[in-house]
Amino acid sequence: MKRKMKAAAACMSIMLAAQGIPFAPGVQAADGDILVTDFEDGDVSAFSKRGDDDTSVIAATTEDAHSGKTCMAVTERSQGWNGPSVSLEALGCEPGVQYIATAWVKMKWYNTVRLSMQFTDEDGVAHYNNLASVISQNDWVEIPLTKFSFSEGMKDVSIYIEGDDKAEMWVDDFSLTCAPVYPIEQDIPGLKDVYGDYFKIGCAVTEGELAPKSTKELILKHFNSITLGNELKPENMLDQKATLAYLEETGDNTVPKVKLNSSAKSILKFARDNHIPVRGHVLVWYSQTPIWFFNDDFTKEGKLVDKETMLKRMENYIKGVFEAIDAEFPDVDFYAWDVVNEALLDGGAPREPGSYEKNNGSSAWVAIFGDNSFIEPAFRYARKYARPGTKLYYNDYNEYMKVDAMIKMATDLKEKGLIDGLGLQSHLNVTNNATSDPFPSVQMYASALDKFCETGLDIQITELDATYAHSVKDGEKLQAQYYDGIMEAIAKHKDQISAVVFWGTTDDQSWRASETPLLFNEDYTAKPCFYSIIDGIDYTVTEPKTTTTTTNTTTSTTTTSAGQPEKTVWGDTDGSSEVNIMDAVLLARIVGDDQTLQPEEVTDAAKKNGDVTHDGRVDNADLSRLMNYLAKKISYADLIPQ
Repeated sequence: MKRKMKAAAACMSIMLAAQGIPFAPGVQAADGDILVTDFEDGDVSAFSKRGDDDTSVIAATTEDAHSGKTCMAVTERSQGWNGPSVSLEALGCEPGVQYIATAWVKMKWYNTVRLSMQFTDEDGVAHYNNLASVISQNDWVEIPLTKFSFSEGMKDVSIYIEGDDKAEMWVDDFSLTCAPVYPIEQDIPGLKDVYGDYFKIGCAVTEGELAPKSTKELILKHFNSITLGNELKPENMLDQKATLAYLEETGDNTVPKVKLNSSAKSILKFARDNHIPVRGHVLVWYSQTPIWFFNDDFTKEGKLVDKETMLKRMENYIKGVFEAIDAEFPDVDFYAWDVVNEALLDGGAPREPGSYEKNNGSSAWVAIFGDNSFIEPAFRYARKYARPGTKLYYNDYNEYMKVDAMIKMATDLKEKGLIDGLGLQSHLNVTNNATSDPFPSVQMYASALDKFCETGLDIQITELDATYAHSVKDGEKLQAQYYDGIMEAIAKHKDQISAVVFWGTTDDQSWRASETPLLFNEDYTAKPCFYSIIDGIDYTVTEPKTTTTTTNTTTSTTTTSAGQPEKTVWGDTDGSSEVNIMDAVLLARIVGDDQTLQPEEVTDAAKKNGDVTHDGRVDNADLSRLMNYLAKKISYADLIPQ
């Protein structure tokens, strides 16, 4: 077994090499391997079962290895979740670093095998995220190279392999390594600048996706809206433990308890500290809403409540979400909320009644109400408790197949003053069934968009991506042409459309990653489709800004990097809304306790903005970091909280 316990050092060497920074004399460049093993030495000590309730027996075996003579056998599994686990903290892995994992696996009979990640949040609640899955039919299959990362808020982080049931499992050729570190392209225009006169340009992002510094820099350069990919959905906002405790204490079964978990907080802190507006997603949805929320005793085994009870629960839930966010993030601009999501089938009818946990696509809302009559009260409660000025939306996919039904529903709500707009998800396909024919066609999409914009409602494109089959010739070229047509149709309605949000940041992090649907590659480089949607648009490129300041004795000139936010906070000690050498001069005087400083110069804002190391004080460490930024040794992202 090849096992590197100094993961941080290994990854640091890769980062330095990627940035062209030479290693200090005597420092050996590491290869980035954290845990790489073919089990030929019989050592399985890095792997453990998942707690005392896991009955797995993990051992080396010479039975049917994938390569060589030895592999790892996992026997006596009594549950599907039983399996071999690797503690990332024990290996020295660190937050904000991207890792790549892969392995070969075999199950005794037909099984879906998953590589997953487990962690606990700041409240001690366990979370489980599926990273990749494959199917084994008593044969060796490869879990593909899977990139992941974790943030500061995640503790006790591990990755593990599990299956659908208790079948015996074999693992071979396991690899956990540091992912390559890529800088973003600074010499291309920012999308938010290109479309500055049109509408907001946003992206969806999850906590793990946001962890790497390059992702933060990509967002700061290109986007002025963020949607939390999963963190504000009901399954992550509902607190079953607190709900059951309240039920036991009061006997009141109409109050589901709500909390913001650490994953949501980490993204909202990033949005707050960088003044990025947020789309709230989502309040009422058939999916990713646990069935216990609908049952009389708040357990999975209970019976569905009646309409009256469910209306009270809905109101208390919506109220609780807004209160939780307002309490901790009053300064984050939630400019929009998806109140109801995906309530219509493609033909416009309500969903089938049932539990999505048992039958994907079924709606417990319909099971209780019998139809979609829950939609109007959802908007009524959202209007009642949302911040003044927050716009409320109905959001759906395949919108070009539901035009009439969506417009009828929204028009009725508009007449009652309950809705502000429609969210069109726009998960599109450049190639259809491995042919070059797109679905929907640009013409079909544009025609639907025309009808939506005629309603007088505000329109937002909320989850845009466009896949292509890699088997199709010139797929990337077709994608560029398709995106060009779609964005041209959208831009035509810039007076009716207030935001366009791409569902993700880079292709490898997309929920449709296998068909590369986004504007940026895994290495953060812009794809042809990026250039196709900025071509022909009049915009002003933000060139490096030079500021010349004259004092009594000196004249100083500094250049601010292109892509820096126009209204800077971190580093702006003199309140000029720019970060330049005069901020460093003032910070140096504050750190040096210059007695000639006037009270209006040593303000609380100056000290707060000067604390670019974010340790609660201003000192030489802050001055050093600010000077490194002005000398272009670090980027603006290094001045903001990580």
